[in-house]
Amino acid sequence: MWLAVLFLSLLCMGNGVAVYLLWRDKQRLTALYAEYAEQASAQKKALNTLNRRLETYLSGSMRMGQELDEIQQSLTPLSEKILRMEQKDPNTLSFTQAARLVGLGATTEDLKQSCGLSQSEAELLQRLHTKR
Repeated sequence: MWLAVLFLSLLCMGNGVAVYLLWRDKQRLTALYAEYAEQASAQKKALNTLNRRLETYLSGSMRMGQELDEIQQSLTPLSEKILRMEQKDPNTLSFTQAARLVGLGATTEDLKQSCGLSQSEAELLQRLHTKR
């Protein structure tokens, strides 16, 4: 009989140790869960911050793209306007005509007579547009 009591007391002590070990593991798991929850919260805050920054950058890029498109649309007709203005301006026309004549082999005297340029203007155009 005393053997049965000894056996039961050892069994109770073993159960007590097992319960203690399980309780200690539960405490560790609770601490780990709390740490995990803190990390998850910090990551969520960081992700929200990054999302806000990304949205800010994207909206800025969209506005910049729209402004560039508007600038491109306003610059497109400018080349045609410049060409029309050059054709209307007699001084510009004479320089354009003189450059063409130099390309065809005209001398400075020819440029002075046909385009009404001064000697220095004719020489400058001659140097700029002479084929090498």
